[in-house]
Amino acid sequence: MTDRTSGLPRGAWVLVADGEKALFLRNIGDATDMNLEVVKKDTQDNPKAQDWAANRPGRMHDNGPGQKSAVDDTDWHELEKERFAKDLGEYLYKQAHKGAFDDLVIVASRPVLSELRNSLHKEVQDKILFDVAKVLTNQPIDELEKSLAQEIKAA
Repeated sequence: MTDRTSGLPRGAWVLVADGEKALFLRNIGDATDMNLEVVKKDTQDNPKAQDWAANRPGRMHDNGPGQKSAVDDTDWHELEKERFAKDLGEYLYKQAHKGAFDDLVIVASRPVLSELRNSLHKEVQDKILFDVAKVLTNQPIDELEKSLAQEIKAA
């Protein structure tokens, strides 16, 4: 990651994501006057965790006579969020490999940011200017620009 005090360069991409929605934005302004345009919007239909759940938790036999233990259900909702983050990383890699961007800023919820950090290809990691652990996916573009400008100033 580099020094963010110089602003967001023209052509830089900004990924704003949570576990269910992602916005890929490009700065068509300059470093001092940010102007973000939507490159791509991605969403996933991820039902609530309770909708994924089985009727009742599974049970397994313990070593003792007649003993059983409950087994937690798999959290399919969380697994889908992790898969979504990995898919975002794959898309970023393909776009970076095509030369679509030289600079990248990631604004994402903590779990998504963590999953992205673990799954991003080195080619994408080398392009990251900075990342921010915030959920801003439901903000309008002008509010995103203000929030990013504040993050840059706070550096």
